[in-house]
Amino acid sequence: MNREYHTWHSPALSQELELLVFGHAGARVLVFPTRDGRFFDYEDWRMVAALGQKIEAGELQLYCLDSIDRQSLYANWARPEDRMRRHLDYERYVLDEVIPFTQERNEHPTLVAHGCSLGAFHAMNLALRHPQTVNRVVAFSGRYDLTESVGSFRGLFDGHYDETIYFNTPTHFLANLTDEVLLAQLRRLEIVFTIGRDDAFFPNNERLASLLNEKAIAHQFAIWDGEAHRPRYWRPMARLYL
Repeated sequence: MNREYHTWHSPALSQELELLVFGHAGARVLVFPTRDGRFFDYEDWRMVAALGQKIEAGELQLYCLDSIDRQSLYANWARPEDRMRRHLDYERYVLDEVIPFTQERNEHPTLVAHGCSLGAFHAMNLALRHPQTVNRVVAFSGRYDLTESVGSFRGLFDGHYDETIYFNTPTHFLANLTDEVLLAQLRRLEIVFTIGRDDAFFPNNERLASLLNEKAIAHQFAIWDGEAHRPRYWRPMARLYL
């Protein structure tokens, strides 16, 4: 299997960020790591191995990204406004640097956003905000409203709420979306997301599915038994849905 390590100094982030590429051809898959995760986690958790047959057959090419969550969404030392500004810096890194990098290496027309847990939020948020760029999103065990406290998981913005948070909270901006041009783009997007029935984020996933139904946006919402919020569940999910 083709495996490549890359790093460069990101103009958007003003720092070095690393990534791994697996495969030589096929749909380009942006793999976002879990909270505080690293670009090598997907490989270490044997997720790459779970997809090995598809990767070697040239059906998928993975781009496993690094994260800056401790500088952005989980930067508890920073003001919520500054956390979101840093999050948007990361989005610019993905849109202006990583995606062109994938296009230079692989001309396949399909771009997939994928992730697990907080990586699922990153993938879903990117796809719903930029459906003209992303063709498909595959998200496992995600949390799509970071403003709410759920069980032992606190809200991330200390009660602060503004326009930037609104437009980066899928279950908020989707609820009020009426722009027919954007809705038409979203209806062309292939959306797949999964959640365990006992996962704390299950009601939030149900809310997202309900909103997609209200907006006539086709999607596949798969419910797994138990919590299903671990790599041992994500590996078979990846084989099924990617």
